Formats: sequence, structure tokens, C-alpha cells
Amino acid sequence: MTSPRTSVSAVVPAYNSELSLPELVRRLQPVLDAAATDYELIIVDDGSRDGTWRVIEDLSRDHGWVRGVHLMRNYGQHNALLCGIRLARHELIVTIDDDLQHPPEEIPKLLEKLTADKDVVYGTPAQETHGLWRDLASQVTKIALQSAMGAPIARKAGPFKVFRTRIRDAFAAYDGPYVSIDVLLTWGTTRFDAVEVRHAPRTLGTSNYTFRKLVVHALNMITGFSTWPLQLSSLIGFLFTVIGTFALLFVVVRYLIQGGTVPGFSFLAAMVAIFSGAQLFSLGIMGEYLARMHARSMQHPTYSVLEMTPPTQRHAQEPPVVGASRRRS
Repeated sequence: MTSPRTSVSAVVPAYNSELSLPELVRRLQPVLDAAATDYELIIVDDGSRDGTWRVIEDLSRDHGWVRGVHLMRNYGQHNALLCGIRLARHELIVTIDDDLQHPPEEIPKLLEKLTADKDVVYGTPAQETHGLWRDLASQVTKIALQSAMGAPIARKAGPFKVFRTRIRDAFAAYDGPYVSIDVLLTWGTTRFDAVEVRHAPRTLGTSNYTFRKLVVHALNMITGFSTWPLQLSSLIGFLFTVIGTFALLFVVVRYLIQGGTVPGFSFLAAMVAIFSGAQLFSLGIMGEYLARMHARSMQHPTYSVLEMTPPTQRHAQEPPVVGASRRRS
């Protein structure tokens, strides 16, 4: 079993979270004090529109173990996570949201579950408290994630997790604009586990995820990290080819036996509509993949750093930001 005293890097993607970050830091400190020999907190401001960066600067100045990264614009939660993960210095990385719905006090459960034969442990809530549409969208996203990851554990995946830092070597060269940390982790290991944790209702601020954003994220995961839609398109094409062949045989046999043509314009119109719909569906899937290839060819950065909080003595040796352009203010 992993020692309860190890070094931990906590990574938090932040967006419009000036109200919750001070409370998050206050609750994280005693947890990490008890669980780790050394630790740090990396907060990545994903282009917030409020005073989040100012709060991060204040926290970094008051707490030597807090580091801040300010991205040039909003790239998305997983892109911000990737930035923080690449900056992490310690043996284990814990990722946790900024909204306090994942209680920091549950982190020891994840660390205890991270045994020698496991590399990633998810904290899975017994019951989510987002609301009907958000919970439904989360389930759609997890189904898509299972397709992309190719592992049953995907249904238990979430933003609250702990994993061994060495796994990031598997995706150190990844520089695509579409990021799914959970899928990237499967590039480095198949040793996943999950543990049930509490899920608290949100009391500060409002969620930045909508039903539409979660569905778009699911679509990006499926088409960005899986060929399953293309295989589905091929299967649909094959099935309709078989249907068309049987329809043709029916027409020919009826003509040879009874003579005349097959009556029924409605039947013919329905067949044409079905085949046209199948073709358009297949073309749409291929179009999604072409759009992603186009985005990759334009070499959009995964993220770009605007500024970082000044390193303290504790963080004197600052590693380079991997896979992104960087500008210091």
C-alpha cells in the first residue's frame, strides 16, 4: 500500500472562482499537512472574467506552497489541468475542482486506495448533486468517455482523482487543441480503481458547465480519441447496402413471377429518404474528423501561459512549461 506520507501536487483549474479559492486553500492545508511529507498547490486560472487571478496572487504571496498560473484565455478545464499537471513536482498528483463540491477532506481516501498495483484512483460520488439536466449530461459524457478510454472504469471517472506523476510521460508530447485528461491517462496505464466519496452541494458561485457544453465535450472526446463513430458509419453503410440488395431482389423476383412493377410510391420514397439520411449521417461523422484534422493542422496551442506567480524559495527550480507557448509579465 502506498505510504500515507508521500509528496503530493494538487492541481486546481479555476474559472470565475474568486469566492471559493480562499476556502479551498484553507481546507486543503491541514489535509495535505497530515497526508504528505511535502506538497504544493498549483492553481491554473483558465481565463477568468472576475478577480480570480488577483485572489491567486494573494494566496501565493501568503502561502509558500501555492503557485499560480494565468492562461491567456479560456482554453477549457482539461487544457488547464494539463498545464498544471506538467508543472507538478511531486510523486503524486491530485486533481480537484475549485467549487468545493469535492471535499478536500476526502483526499486521504484516494491516497489510501492507491495501492502498489494501481496508478490512478478516482473519487466517485455516491450521488451527484448537480440537478437533473447536468446529471443527465454527465452520464452522456461518461458513456462517451468509456468509448474513448475503452475501459469500464470510465463510468466512474471524474475530475477528482489521484495518480502517479510518472504517468504524464506517456502524453508529454501531446499538443492537440482537444484534451481529455482521463483518456490521456490510459496512454500510460491500465491500472485504474475508484473509491466512493462525498459530493457536497455547491454553495459559492454557479457552475460554468451547461448541458450543451457537456454534450460538446462528449462529442470532442468521441471524435478526438476514438474511431468508434467511423466504425459505426461503416456498419450503417453495410446494413443499408444489405437492405437495398434485398429490396432489389424483391422487385426482380416479383417482376419475374407476377409481371408488372411494384406498386407503392410511398415505399419508394421512404427507401430514398432512409438511404439519403444514412449517407448524410456518415458524411457528418467524417466531417467531424476532418474538422479536427484541420484544427490540428493549424497548430492551435493546447494552452498558452500569460503569467505565473513569482517562485518562492520553496519553488526555486521552476520546470519549463511543456507543450505550450509562454509569456511572462
